[in-house]
Amino acid sequence: MNKLTKVGCSALCGSLAAIASANAGELTVSGGADLTFTSIGGSTTGQPIGLGSNYTLKGSGELDNGWTYDLTTAIANGGAFSAANITIDTGSLGKININQGNSGNGIAAFDDKMPTAWEEAWGAGLSGGVKLVLGSGASQNVMYTSPTIMGTTITATYAHEYGASDVSDKGTKSADSGSGRSYDGTINFNPSLGTEILSGLDIFIGAATVESRNNSATEEDQYEGVIGSTYDIGPLSLGVQISGHYTGEESSLTTYHSYKNSAFGIAFNINDDLSVSYGEYKTRKAGYANDSVQSGEATRVVEVASWQVAYTMGGASMRLADVHVDNNLFSANDDRDATVVSLGLAF
Repeated sequence: MNKLTKVGCSALCGSLAAIASANAGELTVSGGADLTFTSIGGSTTGQPIGLGSNYTLKGSGELDNGWTYDLTTAIANGGAFSAANITIDTGSLGKININQGNSGNGIAAFDDKMPTAWEEAWGAGLSGGVKLVLGSGASQNVMYTSPTIMGTTITATYAHEYGASDVSDKGTKSADSGSGRSYDGTINFNPSLGTEILSGLDIFIGAATVESRNNSATEEDQYEGVIGSTYDIGPLSLGVQISGHYTGEESSLTTYHSYKNSAFGIAFNINDDLSVSYGEYKTRKAGYANDSVQSGEATRVVEVASWQVAYTMGGASMRLADVHVDNNLFSANDDRDATVVSLGLAF
């Protein structure tokens, strides 16, 4: 991720600064731009030049009892807000976050935690159609984060109407699907026990369920789970994780109801500015209601591998990714290659 330099509200508009001061808070803006050139083998690339413009507005303040609060609104490559959230930090009692848009709350924070120089293996121009865990992070939700005690942090996330679109103040929305409430729980801990050798070890576990309003012999609640670990030792970072998703849909003989994922990554910081990485992400489909009609291995497995290098020079970041996909979009022998060159500018 880019390191973004905050610009004070007074630099943007004197009247806004006056409002912020009157409310004992402040408003800051940060952002960046990304330029990419992408070449995809085995298909028509078309227009290879891409431009991303992103910025984030953040307001913050403090209550008389010492609790703090902040509002974050992000716009990423679009004319509408990509995400917005309010966080209330109670200090010793933990944090409460009310989030909408692409929140990354709950188990979604663990969709792919593998170390990388730039992007996830599947996120650098060619995803291949891999499956990621999302849980309540796919909907407007509320998440509680505990204080970190002995290296351990726990979160609990709740979405009241999974699949419903985001709701503005004084509004309500319902989902068109048969899904109801969703619940996530995650644990992130560092079992260093005060030792230097384990100080860079991070272990994470998460689970989620989405209720079905139409429970029957062929439609069940959805379940997701993930477990993994990363380890930093000097300039080297290693990581491995596995995850799974059960959709609850068992009414069709032509639809898989389970996905099993595995990932690993390795990244090396050559110096403060230059880093390289290699990572893989693999998804396997399983679980026809009738096992006898399951198709061949090649149409049930997608695997993405990516080499990446990143160099930072002040506010500019130059990135290069080479990506290979086996069985793109679960299509047998449809292998793809992509090369992405990116220039990121932070302000």
